[in-house]
Amino acid sequence: MQIITAEQLLDAQKTQQENGGKLSEILVSMGFIRDEELATFLSIMWNVPLIDLKTHIIQPEALALIPEDMARKHTLIPLHIVGDSLVVVMADPDDYIAIGDIFTRTNMKIQVAFANAVDIRRTIDIYYRSNEEIQEKVKEFIPASGEQETSADFATETPITESLDLLIEQAIRDRASDIHLEPQGSRLRVRYRIDGILQETNSLPIRAHTELTSRIKILAEMDVTRSKQPQDGQFSMKIGERNIDIRVATTDTIYGERITLRLLDKSLSLFTLPELGFLPETLKKYKKLLEYPFGMILVGGPTGSGKTTTLYTSINEIDRDKYNIMTIEDPVEYEFENISQSQLEPKLGITFASGLRAMLRQDPDVILVGEIRDKETAITAVQAALTGHLVFSSIHANDTVSMMSRLIDLGVEPALVSSTLIALVSQRMVRRICTNCRTTAVPTVVEQEIYMREIGQELPMVYKGTGCHLCANTGYRGRIGVFEMLVVSEEIQKKLINRAGIGELREQAIHEGIYSMKRDGLIKVREGITTFEEVMGSVFTLG
Repeated sequence: MQIITAEQLLDAQKTQQENGGKLSEILVSMGFIRDEELATFLSIMWNVPLIDLKTHIIQPEALALIPEDMARKHTLIPLHIVGDSLVVVMADPDDYIAIGDIFTRTNMKIQVAFANAVDIRRTIDIYYRSNEEIQEKVKEFIPASGEQETSADFATETPITESLDLLIEQAIRDRASDIHLEPQGSRLRVRYRIDGILQETNSLPIRAHTELTSRIKILAEMDVTRSKQPQDGQFSMKIGERNIDIRVATTDTIYGERITLRLLDKSLSLFTLPELGFLPETLKKYKKLLEYPFGMILVGGPTGSGKTTTLYTSINEIDRDKYNIMTIEDPVEYEFENISQSQLEPKLGITFASGLRAMLRQDPDVILVGEIRDKETAITAVQAALTGHLVFSSIHANDTVSMMSRLIDLGVEPALVSSTLIALVSQRMVRRICTNCRTTAVPTVVEQEIYMREIGQELPMVYKGTGCHLCANTGYRGRIGVFEMLVVSEEIQKKLINRAGIGELREQAIHEGIYSMKRDGLIKVREGITTFEEVMGSVFTLG
């Protein structure tokens, strides 16, 4: 395999003799070889894995084992811990002095991987800066006497601002959806929710709590003097080229105010329906429903189950040039071109119901209502669907049948529910198995019994992630939806009009061959997308 010519090598060696430096870096700087080509070649030559550090989460426990000065001296970064081994990414995997130093310091087996020096230095800058600089910035704004200053001026000083910025930057880099700041007596615990699971990422002195809380409240335009009453607010910030909206919620605890920050990355591209997790059979039916000229499609599930993403992806399938599409949301989480979007403004009297009524005067074809929470919104949405509009919305309910019952409980007449509903989609989120470390396993007796009962077939094998550098040793990377879709048939319409109970409606849905969430989840287990544990935890708890 020839990557460079002999003449190019001689030129690079001459430059090295004149100016010093590493030959590999000189070859890249002179344009004789690209970084990626060199990295691949060196990885093969050394027979070690090639790591793309931009796609990895560095395990905090691993990072704590190697001080920054050692990492910089040897151009390496600890990646994660696997059993009694430490995985270390090095620019020079043949640097046995560095490997010996790490072993002496950690007394652990060392597994070596490779990345180019530039990427390693950048990662050192990011991760050691994020953890150590947060601690240093916190020390700068904590009064030596331990007395707390809470003035607005103090809460906008640079060290506090930089500390909060670093916490948010690290969360975005780690793909977190939420940041939890939790006072715990002697410390302020910082946790990120990554792929639906909370992970502790930092621990700050409790004295940092008051200043960080004040800074967040000022940004979110909340009352800094109120600490006992729950508050909500929001603010925005730009991280690199990414625009991040941050929703803030506070509540009082015995140790002080607990704060949750929900991170909404507006720069992320939308998923397609297959990427959400719709299986082919369900996808084909759902796409046909999106062509209906009027009626209502509801998406249901608990908070954090991906309802908004499904709604967004659904309206993204509709021709925006042909139809007038309008939304009322809380808040707008993703901005579309050629769609008129609005959001709640409770202080101005703009609610889902009032916003929806205003939209109906704008000659819409397709309407998205962020959530049906009350009788007024429910009735207004149903009336919109009855008068020639295709309406999308979400509702909190366990499954598709419960969603119909929930509308009736909110005060919508069963006959109107029957006349307007086209389909209902209920969903949950499960973690995806990391494709880099996925391996097969023999299903247990219980797993076989469950699969046979629900699917009617034997389960040949299951899959799991063993844990690797790509998934921070969790075995999972990313999430996917598990869906149940019920198309409202004439028989179900009749039962709704006759005020049938949930049990009777469920029996009819089963009779019509509803593709339940349990079945959908188990198919994803069989295909190696997720694990039995994930499906059992999120879907089979429904009963």
